[in-house]
Amino acid sequence: MESWENKHIVFFDGDCGVCNFWVQWILERDKKDQFMFASLQSDFGQQFLSERGLETNVFNTMYLWKPGRYYLIKSRAVLEIANLLGGIYKLSFIGKIIPAFLRDKAYDLISRNRMKLANQKCYLPDQHQKKKFIQV
Repeated sequence: MESWENKHIVFFDGDCGVCNFWVQWILERDKKDQFMFASLQSDFGQQFLSERGLETNVFNTMYLWKPGRYYLIKSRAVLEIANLLGGIYKLSFIGKIIPAFLRDKAYDLISRNRMKLANQKCYLPDQHQKKKFIQV
């Protein structure tokens, strides 16, 4: 496991096929090695949630955390991840034109239906990618 203090941590639902797809998508595009991952169900994820007074038994939200600086949720997290990936993904800033409450409504719609949208198969990272997981 790599040191996570200087990385952006993506917290995700470890039991969700859609979430696992997006984790894999980020891993494949993280050329600057700036992300690490932890499932919300893990001890690390539960600690993150409880320290911020967030629900520890609801896993339908993705969080992006930069330790010591900020954490973002839902569409804000998605747009920031795209921005951090750089390249063509920086064009995601256009999404900020849409008010956050509308972006989050779309996020919530996908989140509510995420178990129907993807296979519930386990993602198996390669040796290099395994180092990027804090806990799953």
